[in-house]
Amino acid sequence: MTQAERDRLVALKKAKQKLITQKQAAEELGITERHVRRLLRALQRRGDKVVAHALRGLPSNRKISLDTEQDAVGILSRPVYRGFGPTLASEYLAQKHDIEASRETVRQWMIRAKLWRARKQQVEKIHEWRPRRSRFGELVQWDTSDHDWLEGRGEEILLINMIDDATSRWWARFVASDSTVENMNLLERYVKKFGRPLAYYTDKASLFQTAVKTKRDGSGAGKGREELPPTQIGRALQELAIPWIPAHSPQAKGRVERGFLTAQDRLVKGMRVAGVTTLEQANHYLETEFLPWVNAKLAVVPAHADDAHRPLEKHHDLAAILSHVENRQVNNDYTIQLDTKIYQIARKDICTGLRGAAVRVEKRRDGSVAVRFRDRYLSIAQCAQRPKVMSAKPAKTKPQATSVKRSEWNKNFDLKKAPSIWQAAQGSGTRPEESR
Repeated sequence: MTQAERDRLVALKKAKQKLITQKQAAEELGITERHVRRLLRALQRRGDKVVAHALRGLPSNRKISLDTEQDAVGILSRPVYRGFGPTLASEYLAQKHDIEASRETVRQWMIRAKLWRARKQQVEKIHEWRPRRSRFGELVQWDTSDHDWLEGRGEEILLINMIDDATSRWWARFVASDSTVENMNLLERYVKKFGRPLAYYTDKASLFQTAVKTKRDGSGAGKGREELPPTQIGRALQELAIPWIPAHSPQAKGRVERGFLTAQDRLVKGMRVAGVTTLEQANHYLETEFLPWVNAKLAVVPAHADDAHRPLEKHHDLAAILSHVENRQVNNDYTIQLDTKIYQIARKDICTGLRGAAVRVEKRRDGSVAVRFRDRYLSIAQCAQRPKVMSAKPAKTKPQATSVKRSEWNKNFDLKKAPSIWQAAQGSGTRPEESR
């Protein structure tokens, strides 16, 4: 019996003993006089239990049957549901097995079946988060995760994800490698769908920032070092007028990092249940199942309804911008060389100033090559390799016989058998200085 129930019992017994009136008891208990008289009659029949609910201790009429609990535990014990938490398990039981139960009920079932271990809630260190941006498209976080998404059932794949900072909306795709081409493909899909965001927020990976060369002892260049050229993605963002913001730590881009943790739990288990084994199947499940769920359940309403994305302009040629761009010099015969291949510029496109000039060479993602000089593209055709020019070697001539015979005065000379210096001096007839 609780303290409130004991206080109610004291007031009822005072009214029964005529120590207070029924009206006073009703005011003290916050009920009507009619209900006080009802409780007094029940007090004579049931005693002190009148202040407790009549159904206390009895099983609830809404309690799920034991058979349903056993069915649910049997389903969650299957290998395909290994590692499922109570929240995710309750969703799958409702969607795929028509077993409606709350998250807490499923948690109790799993604890009793030893499928889930109850943990004490710990107060974590409070971290003051950076406030969200106020508009959709004001800042987009961009990163790649190399988690074992298929759990060994197929090839290794990676997940490239773009999360809007204001709304937490996802735009993701599975790829075979974290290459420049794959990231450009996702960038093209994003800007075609939403437009150009005000900024992209990424880590300092080599895809976005040219690596600084340092000495072997680890000492880097000072502040006065020359500015390094941008990467291909960095150049493309500059041509699209999209600023790039580097993150100095993983915690700085925490929204996309926490998103990967969610995906590594729910997305991995969802693809396991769906039997996903290939890259195509993974992208199909991602686009039809997971992304709609994420954007419906985890996305939030921005502080301002205005869309900060900017539309693509006519001069934004995505095929040219999202390509591998290099500068080449035109040779005297109006050819350019690229990757051991030689391309001849068409005669109709030859103009003043082209010879020896620098041209922009674009290796498109579809495998084609485009060459641009100033503001126009040139027609080119791949030609055969130039023959290597070999310098003529002089003919070897035999040395001419000379009529003068080489002197052979030292032919039989042996240093060991030669006389000493003083003996040679005596034989020459030279006298010492003192005898002169």
